[in-house]
Amino acid sequence: MIVFTARVNIWEKLSKVVVFLLFVAGIAAVSVWYLPLIRQNERMRQDLLKIEAKVKTEEEKGRMLRASLDAVKNDPRTIERLARANLGFAKPGEVVVRFEEPRR
Repeated sequence: MIVFTARVNIWEKLSKVVVFLLFVAGIAAVSVWYLPLIRQNERMRQDLLKIEAKVKTEEEKGRMLRASLDAVKNDPRTIERLARANLGFAKPGEVVVRFEEPRR
């Protein structure tokens, strides 16, 4: 009877080891299966962060352009400044001096 009990204990221990190894193998299989999806998720998150940063900069550019447009629409001094700088206009009695780079 002692031999029978020893064999049962061995089989119980082996059964527990096999169940544990099957559990570990199952976890490893699931990890290997989902690893590409996890990496793809990380890449997509990084892309999302880049796109969000780009959207922020574009929104800031839009705000600046709206402010410039409002200034051109509503502020006569802005129009005067732009006409003087870009078109070379001057008020009566003013002298406009232009500096040009020498031709080579």
